[in-house]
Amino acid sequence: MKVIDCPVIGPRPLSEFVYGGEVRRPPMGDVALAAVADHAFNRSGAPTLLREWWFHRPTSRWFVLERDTVSDRVERVVPPEEVAYAIPML
Repeated sequence: MKVIDCPVIGPRPLSEFVYGGEVRRPPMGDVALAAVADHAFNRSGAPTLLREWWFHRPTSRWFVLERDTVSDRVERVVPPEEVAYAIPML
């Protein structure tokens, strides 16, 4: 069974989590519809260390993990301060 280390309550089974996608900066300002579509639907897919949003259902918390897409190993939980740019300022 695959286990993810929840930053709130420790190691938990993967079945308790929901994948939220790659952490990426959205296009900002007056951008073309094509740029918005590209952001929403296109990913590089290259093997790499990737930052991903994960939701833990029992604690109702979102957090970011760095995961090696080659080995499928979680490297670390990323502190919120490091991913603050992912949430656009309104």
